[in-house]
Amino acid sequence: MSWACPAPVQSWLFPLPVRVCAAGARPPVLGRVPEGRGRCRPCLGQGSEAKAGRTDLIFLIRFRHCCLLRNQRCILAYLYDRLLRIRALRWEYGSVLPNTIQFHMSAEEVEWFSRYKKSLATYMRSVGGEEGLDLTQDIKPPKSLYIEVRCLRDYGEFEIDDGTTVLLKKNSQHFLPRWKCEQLIRQGVLEHILS
Repeated sequence: MSWACPAPVQSWLFPLPVRVCAAGARPPVLGRVPEGRGRCRPCLGQGSEAKAGRTDLIFLIRFRHCCLLRNQRCILAYLYDRLLRIRALRWEYGSVLPNTIQFHMSAEEVEWFSRYKKSLATYMRSVGGEEGLDLTQDIKPPKSLYIEVRCLRDYGEFEIDDGTTVLLKKNSQHFLPRWKCEQLIRQGVLEHILS
């Protein structure tokens, strides 16, 4: 996935939509805003003037309210799209995100990613018997069970199912089981060598 994550969401700019999107709940209808908070100076007295009989302001108040609702819908759509992309990152990179991607995420998004990661891990443990079922493996059906890989950076010792350990050093090549390598390929430690 070649998604360049934009700058982190500044939750102080629109705290209600960030809290709503993080909680997964529906947003409440914008209600009465306390005097002096969240209103522009010329609009502060319009509510009381409309109650006093200035009916020409009712259209302006309704229009402003519709604009606020539209802006809220746009912000929620943007935040929901970011959450979908963050969810896709879990499937692409695994449970550990690269620092370059985490740098572009807000604290709320990192927390949401962590909760999604834990929820997915709990589900995978509950399915498939004692060992569980790893749904992140074999996203594409494999052509062979073993693949040839090249190590892109020093990783250290890597243990295979039969108990043997392989030392993964930069530029070394190995013939390893595909399902053991996929996570390291996604993390950028290994590279699949196509003959």
